[in-house]
Amino acid sequence: MRSATVVLIGLLYGGQTPPAAAPATYLSEAALMATLKEAAKSAPAMHTAPVKLADHYRINIVRRTSAQGAIAHPDGTEVHHIIEGSATFVTGGTIVRATGAAAGSATIEGGESRRVAKGDVILMPAGTPHWYKDLDGSITYLEVRFDLAK
Repeated sequence: MRSATVVLIGLLYGGQTPPAAAPATYLSEAALMATLKEAAKSAPAMHTAPVKLADHYRINIVRRTSAQGAIAHPDGTEVHHIIEGSATFVTGGTIVRATGAAAGSATIEGGESRRVAKGDVILMPAGTPHWYKDLDGSITYLEVRFDLAK
């Protein structure tokens, strides 16, 4: 009787239709760049075009036209894929803010600097200080943050 129950449950479960998967998100390059251009009107130094924002991940296209302060995100791992432009990118070390300095002026002391350019990919574990400095005009990248804490 027990094995018949197990077989019956298996047949019933096997006959169920799996839940429908969420549809894929697709945005053309033209749509992303148009959104990025619109965002530049209100934030010319750094602007973002969202691709997909969800509970456990965020995907954006980001364009920086000048260096901003160093930052670390404690709530998720981050990946940057450089789409265009180049800059010096500093990771690790310690974020340093001068007393009385303006917001966005933090730097990194003791970090690792490297030149990044189109096609490069950077993976930063949660909490890793990072900083784009010495931009060659501007830099645009796909930013993916995942495993965000709630």
